[in-house]
Amino acid sequence: MGRDYSTLHDPNAEYTMRNLSAETMGATTTRSGARDVEITDVQTTMVDGNFPWTLVRVYTDAGIVGTGEAYWGAGVPELIERMKPFVVGENPLDIDRLFEHLIQKMSGEGSVEGVTVTAISGIEIALHDLAGKILDIPAYQLLGGKYRDEVRVYCDCHTADEADPEACADEAERVVEELGYDALKFDLDVPSGLEKDRANRHLRPGEIRHKAEIVEKVTERVKDRADVAFDCHWTFSAGSAKRLAKEIEDYDVWWLEDPVPPENLDVQEEVTKSTSTPITVGENRYRVTEERRLIENLAVDIIAPDLPKVGGMRETRKIADVANQYYVPVAMHNVSSPVATMASAHVGTAIPNSLAVEYHSYQLGWWEDLVEEDVIEDGYIEIPEKPGLGVTLDMDVVGEKMVEGETLFDET
Repeated sequence: MGRDYSTLHDPNAEYTMRNLSAETMGATTTRSGARDVEITDVQTTMVDGNFPWTLVRVYTDAGIVGTGEAYWGAGVPELIERMKPFVVGENPLDIDRLFEHLIQKMSGEGSVEGVTVTAISGIEIALHDLAGKILDIPAYQLLGGKYRDEVRVYCDCHTADEADPEACADEAERVVEELGYDALKFDLDVPSGLEKDRANRHLRPGEIRHKAEIVEKVTERVKDRADVAFDCHWTFSAGSAKRLAKEIEDYDVWWLEDPVPPENLDVQEEVTKSTSTPITVGENRYRVTEERRLIENLAVDIIAPDLPKVGGMRETRKIADVANQYYVPVAMHNVSSPVATMASAHVGTAIPNSLAVEYHSYQLGWWEDLVEEDVIEDGYIEIPEKPGLGVTLDMDVVGEKMVEGETLFDET
């Protein structure tokens, strides 16, 4: 990286009164057997997939290594390196305390939201993989056990001409018939050719008719063979979003995702309550403190946290628990490699209100080659009974697909 981020000086981190290290908390009792283990190192490697995935490994003095993944983005590996001194020497089984320790230590660097939370998420996922291996149990067992043996996957679909309703319908049929998925998602923030000004978020009547035609063609083509959601990528004004949601109420829409920008909760609530079309939001909110506001204000019909971005596995579980009090299903947003995808599946099996986990890489031919195990089969992920996450990185593929300039993980 060119510099050692782990040695950066931060008075906030050094003098915080809420230091939650094992030494400060007095949690230093020697543990029995294999549980007496310490973290020795944390490393990252970025893989050039359809997104630049940031893979994370936590090493221990027992020779056991946990693998996680942080949501992609610039600065995430540097932040993880920055946090390494806060976890080295700690027992990796104390996942909840270490998460809170990192949140507190990184508070001056933005651990309320954003890439700092994302970086912490990558370490947290690796700790679940590591703890499962130390205790010889699958990661879902650390979250309370399972509700189901397999988790449904929805496939994020794309075509060469995403603005052509017939092309979208053809791809929907192909993905259902040839690839075996019974849950799909298509983009609606695609050019119609009728745009006058891309900055003002306003949809003209012809643009709404064009987007409604995509919805009509896709849902009519697959009918009851698949549920279909549609993504707007936080693009439209409140008025346009309400008109669009109203226009597609007569079609079998699974959900309409992110129709308005994420910053204004009042607008989001107004849009959701204005329509019978189910509205899904959540990928641009951080931690349970932000996601719960969407849920408690009834501003969503379905909540969509992105696990390696929102805070990790336990934080996603906490979000699901809040959602369950309001009878809101959880459809996890996911653009990750098999590592964080499997982490999402472990959470999906451990919560009652799991709806589905996204798969965003069906056009990337080597996605599943990144790990030694099969991950998705016929549109579902069977939850592994192996210790930890149950996936093993193929280091040859990781080395071949690394972002230029990256360094491969150390051997275990």
